Amino acid sequence: MTARAARPVLSAAVPEDMPALAHILGDWVRSTGWMPVLHSREDDRAFIARLIAGNCVLVARSEAGGAPLGFIAVRLCDIVALHVADGHRGRGLGKALLDAAKAREPRLVLWTFQANSAAIAFYLREGFVEIERTDGAGNEEGLPDVRMIWRCKA
Repeated sequence: MTARAARPVLSAAVPEDMPALAHILGDWVRSTGWMPVLHSREDDRAFIARLIAGNCVLVARSEAGGAPLGFIAVRLCDIVALHVADGHRGRGLGKALLDAAKAREPRLVLWTFQANSAAIAFYLREGFVEIERTDGAGNEEGLPDVRMIWRCKA
């Protein structure tokens, strides 16, 4: 069983977090064998800057003021992104970020790639259900994906 880290400190992302968050995202894309690399590191930074400017982005840190270890971006109940840095996965950071989003929203919806079996398993454990599968024609990567939803039971 993977060791759990101390409870992370969650805070709103600030523009200064952009380089670290872009690095987390870009590293995941580049280390995932089935994921096509369609964007440069500069594109990753521009994407994250737009996320921070136009969404609710929460960052997980090991301590207040520490380096970002993961993030979640939510816009109008849609999870736009949820990524945890390599070496910090499996320690509860993704769950903490998702729990914070659940506390703010009565329902959450997201897309993930069908090939991302770890993400699908994580979301199923966290109470999401699958509502749709596609052949990937509607996403930039051209990869089959799955839409999932979570609803508050209260």
